[in-house]
Amino acid sequence: MSKKPQYDPEEIRYPNQKIVESPLVPEMEKSYIEYAMSVIVGRALPDVRDGLKPVHRRILYAMYEDNLTYDHAFRKCATAVGDVLGRYHPHGDASVYDALVRLAQDFSMRYMLIDGHGNFGSVDGDPPAAYRYTEARLARMSDEMLRDIEKDTVDWDPNFDETRKEPRVLPSRFPNLLVNGSSGIAVGMATNIPPHNLREVIGACICVLDNPEAQLSDLMQYIKGPDFPTKGIIMGRSGIRAAYATGRGRIVIRARHEFEEFSKDRTRIIITEIPYQVNKRMLIKNMAEQVEDKRLEGISDIRDESDRNGMRIVIELKRDANPQVVLNRLFAQTQLQTSFAINMLALVQNQSQPKILSLRHIIDEYLTFQEEIIVRRTRYDLKKAQERAHLLEGLLVAQDNIDEVIKIIRSSYDNAKENLMSRFGLDDVQAQAILDMRLKALQGLDREKLEAEYRELEEKIAWYQKILSDDALVRQILKEELQAISDKFGDDRLTEIQDVEDEIDIEDLIEEEQCVFTLTQAGYIKRTPVSEYAAQGKGGQGRKGITTREEDVVTDVFTASTHDYILFFTDTGKVYRKKGYQIPESGKTARGTNIVNILQVEQGERVQAMVHTRDIENEDSRFLVMVTRNGTVKRLPVGTLRNLRNNGIRAITLDEGDQLISVRETDGTRNILIATHDGQAICFDENDVRPMGREAMGVRGIRLREGDYVVGAARAQEGKCVLSITEKGYGKRTAVEEYRITGRGGLGIRNYAVTEKTGGVVGIKVVDGSEDLLLVTQAGILIRTAVDNIRVAGRATQGVIVMRFKEEGDQVISMALTDHEEETAEEVTAESEPQA
Repeated sequence: MSKKPQYDPEEIRYPNQKIVESPLVPEMEKSYIEYAMSVIVGRALPDVRDGLKPVHRRILYAMYEDNLTYDHAFRKCATAVGDVLGRYHPHGDASVYDALVRLAQDFSMRYMLIDGHGNFGSVDGDPPAAYRYTEARLARMSDEMLRDIEKDTVDWDPNFDETRKEPRVLPSRFPNLLVNGSSGIAVGMATNIPPHNLREVIGACICVLDNPEAQLSDLMQYIKGPDFPTKGIIMGRSGIRAAYATGRGRIVIRARHEFEEFSKDRTRIIITEIPYQVNKRMLIKNMAEQVEDKRLEGISDIRDESDRNGMRIVIELKRDANPQVVLNRLFAQTQLQTSFAINMLALVQNQSQPKILSLRHIIDEYLTFQEEIIVRRTRYDLKKAQERAHLLEGLLVAQDNIDEVIKIIRSSYDNAKENLMSRFGLDDVQAQAILDMRLKALQGLDREKLEAEYRELEEKIAWYQKILSDDALVRQILKEELQAISDKFGDDRLTEIQDVEDEIDIEDLIEEEQCVFTLTQAGYIKRTPVSEYAAQGKGGQGRKGITTREEDVVTDVFTASTHDYILFFTDTGKVYRKKGYQIPESGKTARGTNIVNILQVEQGERVQAMVHTRDIENEDSRFLVMVTRNGTVKRLPVGTLRNLRNNGIRAITLDEGDQLISVRETDGTRNILIATHDGQAICFDENDVRPMGREAMGVRGIRLREGDYVVGAARAQEGKCVLSITEKGYGKRTAVEEYRITGRGGLGIRNYAVTEKTGGVVGIKVVDGSEDLLLVTQAGILIRTAVDNIRVAGRATQGVIVMRFKEEGDQVISMALTDHEEETAEEVTAESEPQA
């Protein structure tokens, strides 16, 4: 029998309470996303600029605040842990101490950032001693992580109780993300970046500073591959190249071994180095268990003879055992050979976005940050020098008029500062400095010191102003400072890289196939095999080709091979390059991946045109003809785009308000056809447009009437037809010969009889009738139909219905061509059925 409540129910009723009802699913989604972003940004992923997670950054800064630098005495780790918890990190003490311990382990960090004193664990998996026993201070390398932090070089945020400020990022005067690597598991994503050799990484950074067009092959002349603190041997280079090119890859690491003869005709295998992050004790235990279970044969004894002089695992073999066979079995069945999955995920854009980064992207982000550090440091130094020079000017005035100054001070009651300011034209700071002068400063030697200091300050001010006005000088200073760090801390590579016969490169692992590449207005791109789209007859209603967000529409679609280069031209006139297989594959109805996760586009920059080409490295006789919305045309040699950076290069300079509409590859002998929304077209020889450099603006291709604009351009080829499609789903084919060749820059001739029924022209393609046509509507509906089904008609006609719309108000927004596919019997039957 339940007891009666010991309280009056009226006491817990709140007459003025406000209850807000919220649906469970949206509330859970919102709360989980907030939690996920908190873990991603505030806990698990490193910043690309300093390579640190928040807990590591807070440990280093708290110890720096307490003056626990390499030139001071050790202090108990309990002190550092308590300071971090009390000031910046409101989490458990175990997580802080574990992070501090890792920074001090020579088998975890390639270059230790904490100098530990005591038991900090071992490669055998032994735990560290409790923090009341161990001591620590910052390592010498940490000075470079924190150098110039007091000179306003980084942004600051309030701590959890807003009583202090903590740095959002450390200055990190060496590229710590690559040098020491990072690993972490967030919500829905994880990062695993291997450590590298400092001298090699800085060499690659200097290479980029000297040659901004440097390619991956240039960078790999310096960075050979990961360099692990536990040494070992990396087998092959293809995984390294894949990781550096795409941000993802897998490398195989082997233990270092040697064979020793002992006793009579017996051999033992000596292991002196093991793969990174392998627990030596568990490795030996696992080998022993497999020997006992008869899964490993030919081994008579396993023992650990490691000491302070190095690692030595002894595996004695039976007399009749084949040493190489036993070794191969050990590599296959134990952690003497492991794989390291590289996933170079880090936070970019001031910790606002997690992104998978290539090697060049990481270096570009780091160098941009370091240039900002030098500029901000120089501004700070300039400000301090100008303030000091200003103060010295007042002191020198006082020295020149010392008798009068003394007289004014003696004759003043409590307004000496105001009297000095009015008499000598000084400001408050200068007058106060004069009042604070000691009598000793009146002697002649001190005046000489003031004048010498003032001259030195003038030279410094001129130097600082020169730095701030010269970007090349900033890069030169950065180069010299990086080289100094390399000379001071650099060492030889520890991990050996061995070539493997018949090594497979990443491209050899990817099957070449034709795919449909689709891009939406909101910037989502995907790659779908052409085979997923089945052909329909003309006038069909299509099938769902992509799932878009509300108010998002498909803007571009084309077919290309997975091994083709895809050139992305943006509305700002820049061009980016990727291989087809680097675009993530998705199903027909999937939304795809946002373009910002693939290209380093700037905020607000949008991809306007995509072009695919097989080989861009050896193309000196081919051109890209670019046409803008306002009718400007430009011819660019393909060879000028040979060295593309990850952050893109300028392909055309645009007038304000203009946009890039079409880009076509030519061989120098083509005729170019430009079509407009209102049904005009012009056809001219491409040689009417001279080849230009990347920065050129181009020349007029077609003169537009008011309100008209260019919708497309194509290469006019004799014997083929111009396929025009309108917004309302109408289309027609017209023989290329009907478009007479004229000079560029005119109003052109009639291409389409545009009416309210047909809508404006969406785009044009030059076809021979053997292709299939892909049309995409605003609603995301995609139809595939044979071009041969579309009637051939004259220029000034309305054409036929190519596509009907399921939704009222829908319209065609883009078109593309692909190889013809025969209709299946079921689809023909379905097409012939009457519509409701």
